[in-house]
Amino acid sequence: MTICYDGLFSFHHIHEMDFFEAQDQAKTNTTRLVLLFIVAVVAIIVITNVLVLVALRLSAEGTTAGLPQGDFFGFSWDVFLFIGVAITAVIVIGSLYKLFTLRGGGKKIAENMNGKLVLSGGDDIKKQQLLNVVEEMAIASGTPVPPVYLINETGINAFAAGYSPADAVIGITQGAVDSLDRDEMQGVIAHEFSHILNGDMRLNLRLVGVLHGILILRLIGEALLRGNRNSSRSSNSKGNLPLGLVFLIVGWVGWYFGSLIKAAVSRQREFLADASAVQFTRNPNGIAAALMKIHTNATQSFITRPAGREFNHALFEAGSKSDMRGAGATHPPTEDRIRAILPRWDGSYDLIRDSIGEKESGVDNWAQQQSEEQAQGETKPAKAEAFAGGITSVILADALLNQIGNPTPAHIDYADKILHAVPEKLLEAAHDLSGARAVIYLLVLSKDAATRDAQTKLLAENADPGVHVELIRLRQSVSFIDPDHRLPVATIAMSTLRQLSDAQYSRFKTNFQKLIHIDKKISLMEWSLQKIVFHNLDASFEGKKNKLGRESLKAFKQSLALLLSVLAHSNSQEDLSAGQTFTRGTNKLEIGLVFLEKKDISFGKLDAALDELCLLKPLEKPLLLKACVEIVSADGQIRPIEAELVRAIAATLDCPMPPLLPNNES
Repeated sequence: MTICYDGLFSFHHIHEMDFFEAQDQAKTNTTRLVLLFIVAVVAIIVITNVLVLVALRLSAEGTTAGLPQGDFFGFSWDVFLFIGVAITAVIVIGSLYKLFTLRGGGKKIAENMNGKLVLSGGDDIKKQQLLNVVEEMAIASGTPVPPVYLINETGINAFAAGYSPADAVIGITQGAVDSLDRDEMQGVIAHEFSHILNGDMRLNLRLVGVLHGILILRLIGEALLRGNRNSSRSSNSKGNLPLGLVFLIVGWVGWYFGSLIKAAVSRQREFLADASAVQFTRNPNGIAAALMKIHTNATQSFITRPAGREFNHALFEAGSKSDMRGAGATHPPTEDRIRAILPRWDGSYDLIRDSIGEKESGVDNWAQQQSEEQAQGETKPAKAEAFAGGITSVILADALLNQIGNPTPAHIDYADKILHAVPEKLLEAAHDLSGARAVIYLLVLSKDAATRDAQTKLLAENADPGVHVELIRLRQSVSFIDPDHRLPVATIAMSTLRQLSDAQYSRFKTNFQKLIHIDKKISLMEWSLQKIVFHNLDASFEGKKNKLGRESLKAFKQSLALLLSVLAHSNSQEDLSAGQTFTRGTNKLEIGLVFLEKKDISFGKLDAALDELCLLKPLEKPLLLKACVEIVSADGQIRPIEAELVRAIAATLDCPMPPLLPNNES
């Protein structure tokens, strides 16, 4: 299926666009949004000037008293410039204010929708199903698990919001949780993960900010008219009326501009996200049936809270009825979306009444397969044994890079197996506020008894109440953590850790740093885990958000050489020296990098190098990551520590990398 659009915010051949092209397109769309915003402001200034001059003449009651003298109907460049500066100031201040109120990212939007954080499903099977689906999608796509907020609305809807995968949240209505089965839920959540991976969320938040600045003019007009009604006997009332009408008219013009801008961005992104969800799940029936249920539901996808209208363009389906059609609609017609997913759809809604995934549909039903496997008595250890074994084949760098931002059904299956293989005690702890901190501490406890005792003593003295006790309990119940389970468990724990207070987070981060430095050295595993966990959590607690860069690899030759030298030294490659491995990975870059010896490398320098490389252009990042993968796979194997190291680098560059799959699943 290929969908082409040639609008202002356009995507061509959506199946051919990879993650890095999507990031580059997001950067281009942001530039276009700014230009369109400037055009809208200029148009509003011109219209406002014309209307203000007319209003001033009307308020002068047929005389020229008080009017600026000029060429035409009292026109004056001084008045024009004054009005232009005033209108621009109002719009810019209004936009900046709104963006400031949204600095909390996805969490702030969910709270504006009156969303309630769901930490555990408890006895509610549907809630637990929702959390399971979100966790599977996050592990499969290589992103942190986004917190889930439940919106108390009967309409069927959902959204993803935030500035980056690190601070993203998933919001979903109670109507969706109650109405959708697992396949439908998976389709909707996969759609929202596409927005997370393709950079849509940041653009959506910026849209809300800049459009608020335009729409604030209407609020000024309404305030002036209310003041006119409340002071009808005042001598100023006659002046308020025409000025109020001016701002009201201009505000509505701004609303129209805003609707067109939102629509230009939103409609094509929805088609792209639908197609990505189908690729992700390999189950078009799931998301198609969800759309059918929305179409036939009494309350459809409607959200009654005012914030639902403001963030309408960011929702899975339109959150309210709108008079805007065609170019002004934020979402394509539901029927068009269904037909894009199911090209042979006959217009009937039998799919939502029939069992999804029946054999005649030709679609593999993932949930049904899972139930059948469990019914046959397959135990968790058996699933773990079938999954484990490491990566023992050469993974082509190009194939691996194509999976960034484009996880496959095999990755979902991997995530399912991981969640079944990880000890239950560990998963339970990762969902608990004290337990999540204990889990991260547990992952870096030393194997050396003396060092481990010093680490636990440090936590007993410095950790928050309950964390040390939980760590001891975990040590007693979980004797071994499979290397393949480290990142998935940390991914789940990160979602819980986002609920810490600022003071708790600061203490947690400080304790972690002390733990890994207590033996006077840092291992690659410790550094990788630290980079992944705190890169993501800092985005929530410290507001550290990567911007899409503008630099080329040639601008950072020293940082690039240092990073690739670290990878070359990371593990011995069979029959290859570290220098030979470095050369193999850097040959195609054609930049002339110099291999660094271990004595010239430190983790401090590595951190600084990665901070610099974050400024790369989106289309330069795959070249860097390809060199990284070629280095660690030079001997035909990628060991768990090497996989963690590459994924830590990718995460720091805001390129979520799906798990590396065993040979029989890749």
